[in-house]
Amino acid sequence: MSITAERKKELLAQFATVKGDTGSPEVQVAILSERIKNLTEHFKDHKKDNHSRRGLLALVSQRRSLLDYLKRKDEARYQTLIEKLELRR
Repeated sequence: MSITAERKKELLAQFATVKGDTGSPEVQVAILSERIKNLTEHFKDHKKDNHSRRGLLALVSQRRSLLDYLKRKDEARYQTLIEKLELRR
């Protein structure tokens, strides 16, 4: 359900604004999106796993908060990010 270290490095390389950037909203949203995608796949086989579903809802909420923050601060970065991640909205 969690992402591998290699995949996390790929996401950091793709979305980091400067070298070693792990805290920018773009990187955080990309990592959360990967975790959400993995959990969504998990639920296709385990429909009754309500404990993990609660965690999924928390991740979605956290991602939404970060996206709202980014939209408030810099609309262009927000638009670029949702296009790269292919998120609705």
